Amino acid sequence: MQASTSPGAGRPRSDLNADVFAATLRSVHECGYAGATMDRIAVAAGVAKTTLYRRWPSKGALITACLVDVFGPAPIVSEDREELLTTAVRWGAAKIAEPGVGAAFAGVFTDAVSDPDLREILSTQLQAPYLRVLQDALGESEQRVRFAIDVIMGTLLHRMGISGEPMAEDDVEALIAMVLDVFR
Repeated sequence: MQASTSPGAGRPRSDLNADVFAATLRSVHECGYAGATMDRIAVAAGVAKTTLYRRWPSKGALITACLVDVFGPAPIVSEDREELLTTAVRWGAAKIAEPGVGAAFAGVFTDAVSDPDLREILSTQLQAPYLRVLQDALGESEQRVRFAIDVIMGTLLHRMGISGEPMAEDDVEALIAMVLDVFR
């Protein structure tokens, strides 16, 4: 007997993705990036491991999709450069502080160092959309915006990796001041 392949079969894609992404972050938060295996994530999401691999070719691709979902669209709230950059830093800090997000981000970056396919996924799916939006909003070159993203996210991830804690608010304010100084 052949399995049903009709569009209505199984869970709706958006519900499945939401369940898998929640299970992914929970697994990373509870077990660390290395411990959050595809097997563990599948069990936590209540799906077969093959379901994960049908949608995401690797753990890195799954984590990247999860991060894209968590971060959502860039918060372009103003045409004022200082307000835009301030919001971007605070937004990044808040997202990195969410349970599992900082560890997922740091882990996938570490894996990407030796995996060119994963670097391509990170570059095109995670960084490129924010790069374009910020470039347009700030009226800056790709190189300067890429530098800002590197400094902001790199600093936030470094703090999370070193201390296991998100950056304190007064340090977030100091980071904002540094970024604003570069873009004046």
